[in-house]
Amino acid sequence: MPPRSRGSRIVDNAVLLGEFIRMEHPEQEMERLLESGGVRFEGYSCQGHHLSPAQVIEVLSSHLEERRRERIDEVLAGRTYHIAPVVEGLVNTGNVSAVMRTSEGLGLQPFHIIKGTVKFKHSVRTTQGTHKWLDVSVWDTTRECTSALREKGYQIVVTHLDSKAIPISEVDFTKPTALVFGNEAKGVSEAMIQEADQTCLLPMPGFAQSYNISVAAAMALFEARRAHPGGDLSKEDRQRLRADFYMRSTRHAEDYLKRHLGLK
Repeated sequence: MPPRSRGSRIVDNAVLLGEFIRMEHPEQEMERLLESGGVRFEGYSCQGHHLSPAQVIEVLSSHLEERRRERIDEVLAGRTYHIAPVVEGLVNTGNVSAVMRTSEGLGLQPFHIIKGTVKFKHSVRTTQGTHKWLDVSVWDTTRECTSALREKGYQIVVTHLDSKAIPISEVDFTKPTALVFGNEAKGVSEAMIQEADQTCLLPMPGFAQSYNISVAAAMALFEARRAHPGGDLSKEDRQRLRADFYMRSTRHAEDYLKRHLGLK
């Protein structure tokens, strides 16, 4: 089953996820996010009318300051779909937000969440709004997620210590790679281990036997990014994301687009 979506653009997870620091019911808030997996932005649609990404850019460009447009271009120049972070069964809202923030900061556009069965725990850490710039997909099961990733050509690399695990520095990141992180207490599921093309481990020369999941994800994603630096968006993806980012950066963007379409 593909990830659920609403409308013709990626759901604004800034609204759905909210600011964790104010959350009184973290389970309910996170569940709203998990039920709102996004789709790729392919333009703006309203009341039977449609604007392509190129048209969205044309309409909104004059409503953004030049320095903001330049900043968006800088971000797009470093963006990639080559590395896809995947979190499976995380329960702490702060850990989810931390991995999202790291992913966005490193220029990784896709982000996959596989739902768990345990209750979410509150955390004061937030995404600082970075999650709204990501393509977030939410999956009910491990198999659904890995099947979709394989169809897009990703190898599945799982952070898990077993007899076949190799140092993350030896992972072949020249291949499109989905890098998987598991539950804070139990790690990845047995189903995910079975799906793995490769398991890997992080360097740990000290006495500690494990890292916090947000730290482990930051280390692993940085290593993946170091091995595959820079951006590599196709012309189509660059234009599609530019239009999406213009919408997210423009106050009353939908009002301008509706006015262009002659709608109220």
